[in-house]
Amino acid sequence: MTTATSSDRSKEQRPPGGRVRLDRQTIIATGLELAAQPGTTSISVRELGARLGADPTAIYRHFRNKEHLMQALLDEVIGRSVAAVTASPEHWRDRLRQLAESTLDLFAAYPAIGVEAIVLTTHGPGELDAIEFMLDAFSRAGLSGDDLVRHYALLASHVLSSAAGIARGRSERGWNADATSPWLEGPILADPRTYPLISSFGAQLSALEDRELFLLGVEAVIQSAERTARADA
Repeated sequence: MTTATSSDRSKEQRPPGGRVRLDRQTIIATGLELAAQPGTTSISVRELGARLGADPTAIYRHFRNKEHLMQALLDEVIGRSVAAVTASPEHWRDRLRQLAESTLDLFAAYPAIGVEAIVLTTHGPGELDAIEFMLDAFSRAGLSGDDLVRHYALLASHVLSSAAGIARGRSERGWNADATSPWLEGPILADPRTYPLISSFGAQLSALEDRELFLLGVEAVIQSAERTARADA
């Protein structure tokens, strides 16, 4: 059994006149394929058009501009992050942990898309699902009103920005998407007379790993939600 490549699919979509029939989902799927290529840290509309077997300008018939395209790609990835959660709603802590981990894993798989989370809001169904998901989890934790909204915003900010940064860093250094990488690159060289604490904790600082710190931040938000809910009870 053989698997059709994106170029094969493009040929299948090409009518007798030589024009390629594009739709949003085909463009998004091919954009994900491009973003998954090792070393890809940005999406080129020209290269995307070449993969689709179409003039790049044809993409703009479905997306107003490149930002609109990147919003759609990011929304697809965020939606997949939510869909990857398997814990039941009453297990709100596990659901938040799973959402955070799936977001990091998918951003690492598609770093050129994940990095856009730092600057883009999609307003799409994937993002709305993620917002509703986190609000529901913190509601089940016993939070309400401003406390609920602030904990949602804190977790969303941490997960999106940290996952995007980790994914971009791994990609630029050529590390595997699923590899754990050091938080600091190389040992910290500092004069102990000027920086005694850095010298004292140098080994521990060098041992820090990006995924470990990412998940530690998630746990800090979960614990804050628990403390706040108890204080309000």
